Amino acid sequence: MLESQDNMEVLTNLTATFPSFLLTGIPGLQSVHALISIPFCCVYAIALSGNGMILFVIITQQSLHEPMYYFLSILSAADLGLTVSTMSTILGIFWFDASEISLNTCIIQMFFLHGFTFMESGVLVAMAFDRYVAICDPLRYANILTNSRIIQMGILMIIRTVLLIVPLLLLLKQLSFCRGKALSHSYCYHPDVIKLACSDTRPNSICGLIDLILTTGIDTPCIVLSYILIIRSVLKITSPEERHKVFSTCISHIGAVAVFYIPMMSLSLLHRYGQSVPKVVHSMMANIYLLLPPALNPIIYSVKSKHIRKAILNLLLTK
Repeated sequence: MLESQDNMEVLTNLTATFPSFLLTGIPGLQSVHALISIPFCCVYAIALSGNGMILFVIITQQSLHEPMYYFLSILSAADLGLTVSTMSTILGIFWFDASEISLNTCIIQMFFLHGFTFMESGVLVAMAFDRYVAICDPLRYANILTNSRIIQMGILMIIRTVLLIVPLLLLLKQLSFCRGKALSHSYCYHPDVIKLACSDTRPNSICGLIDLILTTGIDTPCIVLSYILIIRSVLKITSPEERHKVFSTCISHIGAVAVFYIPMMSLSLLHRYGQSVPKVVHSMMANIYLLLPPALNPIIYSVKSKHIRKAILNLLLTK
């Protein structure tokens, strides 16, 4: 009896020291995961081809070497990174039932997943600033958004991302895990992982809250402020046609902001207050949060930007 207890204690210690987790597909629909993977593959194909094409035409077309399109290329690169960072685990579950993942692999995935999410949030702020300068101070647009300044803004986004992500993941490495192995999603998501820890997670929660304040807490008000100033400037234009023409240049960006922030905030609220919500809703919201922005952004910008649309059509129709 004592030997059995000792063995159980050793096993528990090993599990806490070298933890692994079980990712979750679509709860209750495990028998049809192969069929469910078909729409997921279609969305991945749209995200990879769409963002890859936008990135390619911006790099190769001299006419698109402007600040607005430089920011769009960074957005497309972040969307590609976000798509690739989760594709292996999501399709691995659907195709091969490969649900087990080690803590180290989980941390690597979270670095890229949360990192590209922070990057995307930063790019959306930069794009809002671009629209503000273009509409409210057009004569100084070329002087304010120079190539060197755009590069500096890109470097600042990367530095902010690394400084926020690394402490969060180092704190995660210090935790012991003994509250089961099953995660709620088909990828590693920080709030989901720390729920399984049996040690004190207050430093992790505080660090996560600080990261949230320094990203969404700053970026969202900056975007809102930019559009308040843009709307105020647009309302001063007397001609309704001209007013519509000026504001229509913001439609693509507003769409990108909506498809990024609405699923992200919905998932955060679901994690905090949705304990009684069915697990399948958690799973679907988590997948929408990750897959929707990378798949829709290329469509939004291709439809609304005639320069991007023309460049893509030229690329596809050139023999």
